[in-house]
Amino acid sequence: MPARAERNGVRGGRRQFTIGVLATQTRVSPHTILYYERRGLLPSIRRSGNGYRLFSGESVRRIRFIKQAQRLGFSLREIQEILALGNDPKTTCADVGKRIAAKVAHIEATLRSLRATRKTLVNLAADCHGRRPFSECPILRRLEQETVTLAEGRAGR
Repeated sequence: MPARAERNGVRGGRRQFTIGVLATQTRVSPHTILYYERRGLLPSIRRSGNGYRLFSGESVRRIRFIKQAQRLGFSLREIQEILALGNDPKTTCADVGKRIAAKVAHIEATLRSLRATRKTLVNLAADCHGRRPFSECPILRRLEQETVTLAEGRAGR
């Protein structure tokens, strides 16, 4: 079989992709693919006789899964944990559902924190009264006080 057909064609009844073709199909860089490979996020790959990495259609599906999970806020560590569930024959959809529920809970906690931060910043912005010099800015004074208060609160624990 010619080298090009082996790299980008069918071998053993399965479609094989070089890293460049895989990168194009998944819209990620070859460096990202190599990183995923090092992290164990991609299934083991074969090499052609001339040393090219040969990726399968499973790699395309896996990278698309990874990118979609990242768009939903999952870290690579969390994605790897979800993918690892597939290696245990006792894993059920409920096991995956628990991971999703934990992510939802984390997002809800983050939203509460962001709302509190927003409220604080809106209150700080309301303290801005025009053209005072930088050294007399009440916002900076309040931030300094809050920092001191937070530091003292942690020191007392």
